[in-house]
Amino acid sequence: MHRARADASGTVKTAVADFDYRDTSGEPKDQTAQHAARMREFDQLLRKKLPAQRGYRLVPLDCGKPRCSTTSLGPKGLLAAARKTDARLLVYGGIHKMSTLIQWGEVQVLDLKQDKVLLSRTFTFRGDTDQAFRRAAGFIGGMLEGVGPKQ
Repeated sequence: MHRARADASGTVKTAVADFDYRDTSGEPKDQTAQHAARMREFDQLLRKKLPAQRGYRLVPLDCGKPRCSTTSLGPKGLLAAARKTDARLLVYGGIHKMSTLIQWGEVQVLDLKQDKVLLSRTFTFRGDTDQAFRRAAGFIGGMLEGVGPKQ
C-alpha cells in the first residue's frame, strides 16, 4: 500500500466518485429503487467517514450528471472530472450483487498527480439490507485510513 504526500495544510485533497452497482443475482423481485437508495447512502457514509480521518480533505466531483461514477462517465471521463477538482486522490469503485446473500465490491485509490494506483482491493459482504451496506461503507472507510498522507 502506498501513501500520497499531504499538501502544505497537512491534508490530501480527495475526490470520491459515486460507487457503481450491478445486480446479477437473478432474483425475481425488482430491487432497483432499494439498491439505488442504499448506494446513495453508501456514498454519503463513505464521504462522511473520510474527512473524519486525519489527513483527508474532500473536494466535490462535478460531472454534470446525476451520478459521477465510472459507469456514468467512463474511466477517462471520471479521471477528467477528478482532475478538474485539483484533487490529489480519486476514490472510486463498485458493488456487484452475485446472489441473495453475497455482494462483491471493489475500491481503488488513484494518485492523480503520479498516475499511480495506491490501493486496489476487493471486498465481500453478506446481506442485502440497509445495515449491510452501512457496515460495508464503514469497512471501506476504515480501509482507506491507511492510504492517507505521509506525516
